[in-house]
Amino acid sequence: GSREVIATDGSWKSCTGPILKSDFYHGEIYDARLELTGWDKPGYTDTHWKSVLEQEVDKNILIASETQPMRITQSIRPVRKIITPRNETVIDFGQNITGWVSFSLKGKAGERIRLQFAETLNKEGNFFRENLRRARAEDEYIFKGEGMETYEPHFTFHGFRYMKIEEYNNEIRLEDFTGKVIHSDLSFNGQFSCSDTLVNQLFSNIRWSMRDNFIDIPIDCPQRDERLGWTADAQIFAPTACYLADVSTFYSKWLKDLAAEQTPDGNVQDVVPNVRKGNGASGWGDAATVIPWVLYHEYDDKVMLETQYQSMKGWVKYLKSRAKENYIYPGGRYGDWLSFSSTASDYPGAFTDKEFVGTAYFARSTQLLAQAAQILGKEEDRKTYSELLSRIKQSFQKEFVTRNGRLSPNTQTAYVLALSFDLLPEDIRKDAAQRLADDVRKFGHITTGFLGTPEICNVLSDYGHDDEAYMLLFRKKFPSWLYPVTVGATTVWESWDAILPDGTFNKGSLNHFAYGAIGDWLFSRVAGIRQAEGSTAYKEIVIKPHFTTSLSFARATYYSMYGPISSHWQRTDTGLELHVSIPPNTTAQVHLPTENGWKIEEIGSGNYTFTNIHE
Repeated sequence: GSREVIATDGSWKSCTGPILKSDFYHGEIYDARLELTGWDKPGYTDTHWKSVLEQEVDKNILIASETQPMRITQSIRPVRKIITPRNETVIDFGQNITGWVSFSLKGKAGERIRLQFAETLNKEGNFFRENLRRARAEDEYIFKGEGMETYEPHFTFHGFRYMKIEEYNNEIRLEDFTGKVIHSDLSFNGQFSCSDTLVNQLFSNIRWSMRDNFIDIPIDCPQRDERLGWTADAQIFAPTACYLADVSTFYSKWLKDLAAEQTPDGNVQDVVPNVRKGNGASGWGDAATVIPWVLYHEYDDKVMLETQYQSMKGWVKYLKSRAKENYIYPGGRYGDWLSFSSTASDYPGAFTDKEFVGTAYFARSTQLLAQAAQILGKEEDRKTYSELLSRIKQSFQKEFVTRNGRLSPNTQTAYVLALSFDLLPEDIRKDAAQRLADDVRKFGHITTGFLGTPEICNVLSDYGHDDEAYMLLFRKKFPSWLYPVTVGATTVWESWDAILPDGTFNKGSLNHFAYGAIGDWLFSRVAGIRQAEGSTAYKEIVIKPHFTTSLSFARATYYSMYGPISSHWQRTDTGLELHVSIPPNTTAQVHLPTENGWKIEEIGSGNYTFTNIHE
């Protein structure tokens, strides 16, 4: 029962060792000749060690990290060695990953090996690192000359598929190198597959980009001089993330960080932790309201909703202070980030006014705050924010909507936000959805950016425009989800045109999960696993696949709080079949198409097969 406290104070000592430099962006330099031995055992002589500096730091916003730890979750072997046209020795790991490389090699004392990391080769086949910007992303090891030496870095990580080897003159064998994949140790249980191999690769890319960027916080990219917790990326991807893994504690932990960084006037920062000292923007700061609601919806977590409630309230207060009396938010900072642009002289790009985006998100956050107040029994707040929402909608419709359902701006993103955020009068929603479908048909491709992309296929499917939604999914030319797949991508790109059709690198990161938000539609509409309105934690389930003749089957499994939910439809010699698995203590509505509309079957837990389905 005794206790001993060993606390850090001025009596501690320090000494340098073999790690000469180790940096988040730039990598590590390790001189094995300087390794210390015996320092961790009794009797060690530390007379040459120096005293440490004792310093007080502010502890007021320290937040306990109550989430899964970072771990090495997978080891991968290289798939090939390349000698590039520039005579560079490059190893290809076959997959864009986040982590580092370990090796076991021999070298004479003082000899060294330098490893540089990159996501891609250029169109000539040479090692390409320009998109890393200022990040050096390299590890250097100096041999001590004592036989086989094994090394992996200690305080850095890289985002890479390719590794260039420099300053090592001995034989390079693939089996001497191992890629170590790191991320928050989440259970990646969500599964999706279909009869289209390119779509399956897209789904794999989405999963890998999530793994590569869920690094204790949801970072935007793992390779360049950024790696920041951008709030927009986190909020637009949250529904897809919930399908892929249990992210309840991961997001809850990060939301506490978000609240700790929030300013007294309620402003939410662009990135959390706030290393840029920027202000919140529409679609970015709304992570404060959107993610808590998604987590409550997915996991029935009222405690988390209560914990984040003041943060949610603070953000809406900030938006209201900026919008003033007319309830039109005066412009978000980034708008619909990275929406499609064209070089055509008669087409300025799919630009959606920032005032439109800002006001739409003002309404969305207010709506979610009112709903949270109702769940938590805060009746006065519910009434206050419901009335505020009504005024925002009235101003929005007066400013941006015609009586026939045309929006200004007339972009895909505008229609997606207005419809998915319930901002239009009921009698014109169908017309607005038709205008969205018409615009998709006119262009033949997607034109949305970060904020419009996540919901575009959901909106199209929900208003009866599955053909247009599937057209967007199956498109293989730029811009599209499958275009990167056709040119060998193993993760999701930051922008539609990161690499141009001629092979030229254009801009951005090749490992960003934001556009992977299409994963929500793959689960909820293609496979058809959704939650009933008003339900939480999938207590009440809806199985409603949106069939297409372009697929012979689609299947998905989502691991809910009650257990796995599966939906698998396929074409047989006699027609369509649907196989459904429902977990204990839940009920489900299975929606089956008929010649006269939808037929609904009420079922409990168990395994079911429905045959002879009309398409």
